[in-house]
Amino acid sequence: MTQLDSFSVPDFHLPFGNSKHPQAARANAEATAWAVQHELVSNAVEQFAGIGFGHLAGRVSGEVPYERVVLLAEWMAWSFVLDDQHDHLIRTGELAAWRPVTEAITEHLETGRSDRAAALGNPLVNGFIDLCDRIMAGMGEGNAARYRSHVPLMLHSLDQEAGNRRTGGHPSVQDYILMRRHSSQILPMMDMVEAGLGIDLPQHVHDLPEFQDLTASALDVISWGNDVFSLPKEHACGDNNNLVSLIAAREGCTLMAAVQLVEARIQARIEEYLVAERRLFQVVDADGAADPSVRAALDRYVRSYEDWMIGADLWQRYECTRYSDERFAAGMESAYTRPDLVSVA
Repeated sequence: MTQLDSFSVPDFHLPFGNSKHPQAARANAEATAWAVQHELVSNAVEQFAGIGFGHLAGRVSGEVPYERVVLLAEWMAWSFVLDDQHDHLIRTGELAAWRPVTEAITEHLETGRSDRAAALGNPLVNGFIDLCDRIMAGMGEGNAARYRSHVPLMLHSLDQEAGNRRTGGHPSVQDYILMRRHSSQILPMMDMVEAGLGIDLPQHVHDLPEFQDLTASALDVISWGNDVFSLPKEHACGDNNNLVSLIAAREGCTLMAAVQLVEARIQARIEEYLVAERRLFQVVDADGAADPSVRAALDRYVRSYEDWMIGADLWQRYECTRYSDERFAAGMESAYTRPDLVSVA
């Protein structure tokens, strides 16, 4: 028997409500079709659709217009392919092919064009260009600036993950947590939801320590929960980028004991989120010159964070086949992964 033979994901007791967009299933189908059209997947399309990115988009989007739910679902579909393709290159030792792709993505993000002929024509790059142009067209100045800053951080975090796997070492828990906030790929998606809700909070609100504490708490709750859901796959393939595996190695305990420790961390982080929320509103309300519209927008933004925390949990438990798929649990690549999607020229 292995350490995970009796593994099950605990209930994280998230004290938030959630509702899903009534057309989430339609968004899932449309995002799947988009991924096929852009040649991100060509086989096992039904398995790819089983990830349920449209359902996740529908759970975290609140009352945004349907076309923005679909756009978010398409970005999520692209993001899962990005993650799986990066994993494939790590497994095959072909990471040299990764840099031209990320450089082309970054160039388009910064300039609105990409002149890197080696990467143009790659489905990941073309898919990003299509998405990025439509995403930016629906964003205010502040939203767009944050999105532009978050995508490169996301890409850099994947390089950090590759480095961790290459050395086989274990980063400190704090270093891992900081990296995981970006490798979760959530921040650009949060930017999209903020824009879809018509919210563009002033940068000075984002810069408040209480706001940053709130954001960090929400990201940690989501990311650490995902580490528990994805533990069987990552343990099976020797991926050390997982909080449970890291704590087990650091504490010298079993994986199941480490799951309990991570569960306790998640519960404590939820409480810290609620404290940060109260402190944030106290700071804003104490500012007599604060614009009432900013206060209302902040209230909606906080509700969006709660949608993300509970929505991601419900999606993983009930609407996503990714973490229950036998290939995934065995540490194998997904059947829809295209070995030729990114290759060394």
